[in-house]
Amino acid sequence: MFESAEIGHKISKTAYREAVPPLRAALLGAQVDLHENKSFPVVVLISGQDGAGKGETINVLYQWMDPRFISTLAFSEPSDEERERPPMWRFWRSLPPKGRIGIFAGSWYSESIRQRIQGEISLKELDARADQINRFEAMLVNEGALVLKFWFHLTKDAQTKRLKALESDPRTAWRVTKWNWDRLKTYDELQNVAGHLLRMTNTHWAPWVVVEGADDRYRSLTVAQTLLAALQSRLARAKSLELPAAPIVRVDTDGRTVLTEMDLTLALDDKTYERELAKWQGRLAELVRDARFKGRSLVCAFEGADAAGKGGAIRRIGAALDARQYQVTPVAAPTEEERAQPHLWRFWRHLPRRGHLAIFDRTWCGRVLVERVEGFCSENDWLRAYGEINDFEHEMADAGVIVVKFWLQISQEEQLRRFKEREKVEFKRFKITEEDWRNREKWGAYQQAICDMVERTSTGNAPWTLVEANDKNHARVKILRTLCERLQAELEGKFKPGAGTKRKRPKS
Repeated sequence: MFESAEIGHKISKTAYREAVPPLRAALLGAQVDLHENKSFPVVVLISGQDGAGKGETINVLYQWMDPRFISTLAFSEPSDEERERPPMWRFWRSLPPKGRIGIFAGSWYSESIRQRIQGEISLKELDARADQINRFEAMLVNEGALVLKFWFHLTKDAQTKRLKALESDPRTAWRVTKWNWDRLKTYDELQNVAGHLLRMTNTHWAPWVVVEGADDRYRSLTVAQTLLAALQSRLARAKSLELPAAPIVRVDTDGRTVLTEMDLTLALDDKTYERELAKWQGRLAELVRDARFKGRSLVCAFEGADAAGKGGAIRRIGAALDARQYQVTPVAAPTEEERAQPHLWRFWRHLPRRGHLAIFDRTWCGRVLVERVEGFCSENDWLRAYGEINDFEHEMADAGVIVVKFWLQISQEEQLRRFKEREKVEFKRFKITEEDWRNREKWGAYQQAICDMVERTSTGNAPWTLVEANDKNHARVKILRTLCERLQAELEGKFKPGAGTKRKRPKS
């Protein structure tokens, strides 16, 4: 992987002076087009060995381009805030919007390389990280991003020479510390680990560019020319790269689905409801105050048909909690800021810290529901979204986030009754819109999309709980009970991830 970066690449001063002016002009022109079109973001990863010129190259790009439309994100040890969330959280929240260039000095590769060198993870675990990175970068590219990855390489002798030169110059001596010299001792390990990881993640949608870092002029021209060629090529292409997605395979040829098999007649009388509601609200209050919950966090995801009772169920959960401990995020059509980012970005940014809860009223599954049915995204977009949703939830679970998902199902007849009731009650009229009535005409398409969502995104760590919601009493108690039982099992270490959707009503 590094052979071509060990042959002594050099650029003369004369050739460099001749190449820079037209290159700068072309880069600025491409950057202006990018900013004006705002059709895609550019993600540039600058990685490599100490002393290989990462910082110098970033400074050159700032000198040659308009710095107003470039952001540089430097990542080292995660902060306390970052440690309390999934590892990828800090990278998601730093992604550049469409029309801008984001330069990552340190990236989602750095920690995996460090952990492997220090023996904290096995080669098998490193390969699993590589698979995860490949899926993340494929998602970025499919969402329209241009992803460029540079690895700056030096031979061991060149790195030693480089560090000595930096250390001997008063202007740069501050950049070389004992840590850098200690890192030099692990040169061979870094070569093995980085070489392996680069090979595993050298994909056609986000390939690595290995640059020899010994000669400043060669390094600067190589990176700038590569960036320019990629920008010009991407600007000339109408659409982003799309990976093939397998079509949905129908499994309901007999007319039976997870939704048709639900018993929507389940109900609780008011007296039983009041007793059960108080019981499970009290239990939830105890569980979120349990000392063990301080090391975990909880994400409650609510989806359901219009007027299925999501808001009422969420209010019953909130009544058991300290308002300082949870946040409700209502999800509607994406804002302009959110449309400039990958579709999961607006959900990553609302993930809770440890000891806290996040409740989503509508969720990241909107892409495979309303966006699919209403044609707000392409078929390829919603087909690949199933895998991206599973990756998102897997990363949350891996970081200790307890993910509990509810689908509230009502019949068409019950929905019609509730719609008419909302029109009659003054303080409920705001809940009913023309869009709600129009969506009823697509009931069949939505039911099929729901079944596909459940089939493809109900996983062991984040199963769907299907809630019979024709009776609000029954639905609210089932949701609270399910939430408490899951939370208790997680805190006691007794939760056993299964493969199926939770359909049965929990026992009293």
